[in-house]
Amino acid sequence: MKIFESHTIKEIDNATCEAQNIDSLQLMERAANAVACEIITRFFPTQRIVVIAGPGNNGGDALAVARILYEQGYKKVEVFLFNVIGKLSHDCEEERKKLITMDGIDFTEVKRDFQPPYLSENDVVVDGMFGCGLNKQLQGGFMMLARYINDSGAYVVSIDLPSGLFGEWNADVNRRDVVHADLTLSFQTPKLSFFFSENSDVLGEWKLLDIDLDDSMMKEIPTNYLLVEAKNVRPLLKPRKLFTGKRDYGSVLLFSGSIGMMGAAVLSARACLRSGAGLVTVHSARIGMPVVQTAVPEAMFEPDRNENYITDMGVHHTHQAVVAGPGIGTNDRTVDALEELLKTTKSPLVLDADALNCIARRPQLLTNLPSYTIITPHIGEFDRLFGEHNNSEDRLKKAIEMAKYHNIIIVLKGHYTATVRPTGRVYFNSTGNPGMATAGSGDVLTGVIAAFLAQGYRPEHAATLGVYIHGLAGDMAVKEIGEYGLVSSDIANYCGRAIRAIINRESPLF
Repeated sequence: MKIFESHTIKEIDNATCEAQNIDSLQLMERAANAVACEIITRFFPTQRIVVIAGPGNNGGDALAVARILYEQGYKKVEVFLFNVIGKLSHDCEEERKKLITMDGIDFTEVKRDFQPPYLSENDVVVDGMFGCGLNKQLQGGFMMLARYINDSGAYVVSIDLPSGLFGEWNADVNRRDVVHADLTLSFQTPKLSFFFSENSDVLGEWKLLDIDLDDSMMKEIPTNYLLVEAKNVRPLLKPRKLFTGKRDYGSVLLFSGSIGMMGAAVLSARACLRSGAGLVTVHSARIGMPVVQTAVPEAMFEPDRNENYITDMGVHHTHQAVVAGPGIGTNDRTVDALEELLKTTKSPLVLDADALNCIARRPQLLTNLPSYTIITPHIGEFDRLFGEHNNSEDRLKKAIEMAKYHNIIIVLKGHYTATVRPTGRVYFNSTGNPGMATAGSGDVLTGVIAAFLAQGYRPEHAATLGVYIHGLAGDMAVKEIGEYGLVSSDIANYCGRAIRAIINRESPLF
C-alpha cells in the first residue's frame, strides 16, 4: 500500500471527482458517512458527542458527521464551528448551510469569544479542526483548545489526523499542543507520521476508511514510502517444484554465538531452517558444538579453532548466503575476523547484532560493506553505527541517506520495521506485536532473511519478505501463547506456518 505525502492527497481527491463524475462535496459526504458509521459501531445513540469543526474541509467533514449522527438518532450531538476569521472553505460552508436547517441540533458558530463546553471522561469529542492540509503549528485559541480537549479526559476521535499533527514530519512539534486522539480515522491510505514512535500517544488507535478514491491515480503517483501487506508479499514467494533437493534451496553459513551466547546461534539456525533454507552451517566457538548439535540437529556445525569465541570467518565452501553477528561478541580477534570477511566474501551478506557493534568499534569497516549487504539494527545499534539521534524521524532520514551512500539495505527494527533500500524507498512492515519485544527476536529475523537470500531471492526482496514473515509468525504465535508468554523460539517455530498462510491466502490476511 502506498503512503502518500499530504500535498498529493488533493491531487488524488481531484482525480477521484473527475473519474467518478462527482463533485468535492459528494466526496466529503462519502468520507463523513464512513466516519459516522465507525462512530456508530462504537457508541450508543445516548452518548454525548461534542463536534469541534475548523474552517477548512476537515471542518466540513466534521459538520457532515454531526448531521449524519443526528439523523441516525444521536440526539446529544453538540457542534462548535470555529470561523474566527469569517471565512470558511466552500465545502465547509455548504455543510454549515445543511446543518443549520436542521431542527433541534445544538450548533454554535464561534467568531470571537468562546466559552468552551464542559467535557468529561464520559464524553466523546470529534476533532475536525485541521487535517493534513495544516501548514503551521497550532497557535493561540486553537492551541489552547487542543490542550483543553487533552486535559478533559474525553474520548477523542480525530478525522484524518489529530489536529496539530502534520502528515509527515513533526520533530519540531510540541505534542502538548496537538490534540491527543484515542482513535484516528484516516482515508484510504495511512500518513507517514503514523509510523513514528513519537506520535503513537497522539494518534491512539488508527484505522483506514475506504472511500473509494481513484485507484488508477494512486497507482500512477510515485512515492518513496510503502506499507507492506500480505497481498504485496505473496507474489514474491516462489512455488516449490516437485523434483528438487536440499541444495536447490540454498546453503547458509551462520557466524554466530560465543561462550554464554549460544542461544543466538540456535535461534538463527532454527529460524533459517523453518523458513526454507536447504542447508544451514553454524560456525561458532568450539564450546558451542554440543549446544547447537543438540538443539538444532538439522544444522551442521563448523567449530572455530578458539574455544570461547570466533576468530576465523573464512568462507571455505560455496554458500548462497552468509550471516554474521548474533551472539558473536566484540572481542578484538572477532572484529579482525569480521573485517577479513567483509573484504573477501562474494556471497550475499546479512549483518546483525554484534557484527554491527564490531563495526561501530571500527567505523571504517562501513566502507568495506559489499553492495546490497543487509544490516538489521535496532535503534541502539543504529545510533552506535551512525551517531545519536533524538527521534525516529531523524533516524529514518539518516537510514535513507546511509543506504544510498553505502549502497546497502537497512532493516531499521521497531514496531513498524522500516526496510530502507539503496534507492531511498522505504517499506514499513504491517505485522508484529509487542510480545515480540523479547530476547532473541532479532536473531530469529536474521535467520529468516538469510533463508530467503539462500533460496535465491534478491536481497531487497529477502529483507522485505523476512521482516513480514517474522512479524506474521509472531502474530500467529501470540494468538496461542499471549504477549506476556511469547519467546523467540515460538516465533521461529511459527515461520513455516506463516509462509503457508500467505501462500494459501488464509483469512484474515486477504
